[in-house]
Amino acid sequence: MDLKQIHELIKIINKSNIGEISIEDKDGKVTIKQKEEAVVTVAAPAPQVYTTSAAPAPPPAIPAPVAPLKADNLITVKSPMIGTFYRRQSPDKPILAEVGTEITPGKVVCIIEAMKLFNEIESEIKGTIVKVLVEDASPVEYDQPLFLVEPA
Repeated sequence: MDLKQIHELIKIINKSNIGEISIEDKDGKVTIKQKEEAVVTVAAPAPQVYTTSAAPAPPPAIPAPVAPLKADNLITVKSPMIGTFYRRQSPDKPILAEVGTEITPGKVVCIIEAMKLFNEIESEIKGTIVKVLVEDASPVEYDQPLFLVEPA
C-alpha cells in the first residue's frame, strides 16, 4: 500500500463513523483507528521506516478546507489533518505565507508534518492573508483554523 492510498484512507475514516480499519498486503499491515477527537494512528511493519531525511519524493499536496467566517467577510483556511504546522518548506527556505501574501488556488500556504511525512497544504481560494493563527512548529488538530484570508 503506498502513501497516497494511506492518506485517502485517513480522509475517509475522518469523515465517517468507522472506528477502526485494518488492511494487510504483501508489504505489511496498516491499522487506522479513530478516536473521539479524530486522532488517527497508523501502524506499519518494522522494516518499513519513513524518515525526514532524503525522502525519494514528496507526498502529494492536500487542499486545505475552507469555511467562511461571519465577521468581516473573511475566510478561514483550516487544517485538513492532525500534525505539526510549519510556515516554511525547510529551515533555510522563505516563509510560504504571511500577512499580506496574495494567494491563489493551488499555491502552497504551509506544511503539515504527520507521521514523518511533510504534506504541502494548498489554498483553494484567491485572496490576501490578513492573519496567521498558528505559531510555526506548533501542533495542529484536524479542522483547526490556520489563516484568515480576505477574498479577492
